[in-house]
Amino acid sequence: MVSIFLRSLLFNLLFYPNFVVWAIIALPTLVMPRKALLRVANWWAQSNILMMRIICNIRVEYRGAEKIPTGPLIVAAKHQSMWETISLLHFFDAPFFVLKRELLRIPVFGQYLMKADMVAIDRASGRQALMKITRRAAEEVRRGRQFVIFPEGTRRPPGAPPDYKAGVALIYTDCGVPCLPVALNSGLFWPRRTFMRYPGTLVVEFLDPLSPGLPRGEFLARIQNVIEEATDRLVAAGEAEQARLFGRVPQAAKV
Repeated sequence: MVSIFLRSLLFNLLFYPNFVVWAIIALPTLVMPRKALLRVANWWAQSNILMMRIICNIRVEYRGAEKIPTGPLIVAAKHQSMWETISLLHFFDAPFFVLKRELLRIPVFGQYLMKADMVAIDRASGRQALMKITRRAAEEVRRGRQFVIFPEGTRRPPGAPPDYKAGVALIYTDCGVPCLPVALNSGLFWPRRTFMRYPGTLVVEFLDPLSPGLPRGEFLARIQNVIEEATDRLVAAGEAEQARLFGRVPQAAKV
């Protein structure tokens, strides 16, 4: 575990300078089309995945990418880690996320978020925030973009009971486009609330898309069932691998 601690420390010491380097490289994209910024953001994400492999011995495996529909789409992903917020961009032409409005005030980074045309909300406004998300999501999806949403609203550690919000179903019925469920086990390797990075195989699995037109309640039940079933399978496989690699499943990945 000492080796894992030192590797995690090195990764984190390099993560932020790496971000600064790519933020400087991306400066010209502020006066270029949005696709240019998204391309640089993807290069940054790929550089982090490379560092994870070299420094932390974390391999990343993608499954089911051939199932991703083209064109407008809702992407409903399990959320266990910061990792998926920066690493799912690679698969979509014009993705957008919902983010806290406060992030727009961060110098330079806020300008990049505005350039990428993300949806910023005030979470304290409750139902008004949900209505804004729904309205903006429908507008952007009609323009051919892919809305990446985490249906539980926040990161949940592996094994935690599911907590899916009704908002994803409201957005689905309003947008009238397919929804792509995504399962993963990232929380075992890049846990929340700790700088530790644990070795193993991080798996992202794109599941069968759900066609538009399902009743709201049926959609919410189906999206939760398919994501949770696949996530449980991926987490179990990841825990078994960690037990083989260093004798136990890290407690930090479970809280």
